[in-house]
Amino acid sequence: MGQKEKLIRKLKSNPRDFSFEEAETLLRHLDYRRANKGRTSGSRVLFSSAKHATKILLHKPHPRKELLAYQVKQLREQLEQEDLI
Repeated sequence: MGQKEKLIRKLKSNPRDFSFEEAETLLRHLDYRRANKGRTSGSRVLFSSAKHATKILLHKPHPRKELLAYQVKQLREQLEQEDLI
């Protein structure tokens, strides 16, 4: 089982310890690219893809590394709507 499959399995299990780095890695495997929103975007990070219609906006947590429960749920739902997971 590859890294992509492990991250998908972990995301589907509604983890409390899903980190921003894991989300970014999974999105990269799904052909999403991090798009800088400009100097004023702060900790908001936009992920977009030429292959998929959905744009994903995540708040990069600080000082912790883990996404909040609602962020994990939103990410999972958006990827399910695109039939990516």
